[in-house]
Amino acid sequence: MDNKRKLLIQSLAALVQNADFRGFFSGRVSGAATKKVCVPGLNCYSCPSAVGACPIGSLQSSLSSFSFRVPYYIIGLLIFFGALLGRAVCGFLCPFGLLQDLLHKIPFFKKIKTFKADKYLRFIKYAVLIFGVIILPVFIKLTPVFCKYLCPSGTLAGLLLAFSDTKLFALFGGRFMWKACILGIITLASVIIYRPFCKYLCPLGAFYAPFNKVSLLQIKTDAEKCTNCKACFRACDMCVDPSLHPDSTECIRCGKCISACPEGAIHYSTLLSKGASLQNNKMKTAEVEYEQEEKAGTD
Repeated sequence: MDNKRKLLIQSLAALVQNADFRGFFSGRVSGAATKKVCVPGLNCYSCPSAVGACPIGSLQSSLSSFSFRVPYYIIGLLIFFGALLGRAVCGFLCPFGLLQDLLHKIPFFKKIKTFKADKYLRFIKYAVLIFGVIILPVFIKLTPVFCKYLCPSGTLAGLLLAFSDTKLFALFGGRFMWKACILGIITLASVIIYRPFCKYLCPLGAFYAPFNKVSLLQIKTDAEKCTNCKACFRACDMCVDPSLHPDSTECIRCGKCISACPEGAIHYSTLLSKGASLQNNKMKTAEVEYEQEEKAGTD
């Protein structure tokens, strides 16, 4: 998929999730009735134009409430999005992912694609999900730890509200300044490194990651066409090699590998067609083995 088409889909998804622009003029959070429904990506409930609820924020609110109840609806919705799209949610439907993509387009004398600690830092997002989103909010009541101390999307929403109503700036305290520093670091890092928040910190990406192996939407590599030229790997900003690991938990299904492949060996597929393809390959292998055994018996 070319970058223009991908950017168009991302922009439309961001606009749909932030369709109530009245908040920017009133300085108030949108009270749309649709905010009872969680959106698939990271989009803060407090954004002036948000018309949906952030799944991470909703999950934390349920877990940290005094009247604890298992949030079946929120977990079920996240599982639905994951089973359907996997991390394509990150690649196409997340507004904060779009912001990072736009920031990375800003020219800089040296872009960093990978470094020694990169593969180890990617495990942090799982720790953020387990401890910051699930465990700590359960034990520390009324404290959505991730939203309160880490979430850059929430900080951005706060700034947008304050610009809509400048009186709100007087309410910003030390905790907001801490979060503003985190947002600033992620913003600067996004110019140099592709999607640093998605790679290293996002608990939503950590939740969707395992679904890449079982989601309906897949990326398939045709082994017969693949020449192992590694053009797909060089094109991938997430540093995934789709010729070897098309279902990698780090793949955000952006389609850059598809556009980069000179042989047309990589394409979008579904889990069902992937299963059928594997079955066909097994049948072909069995036929070849049978022919070889028959030939050996004749000799």
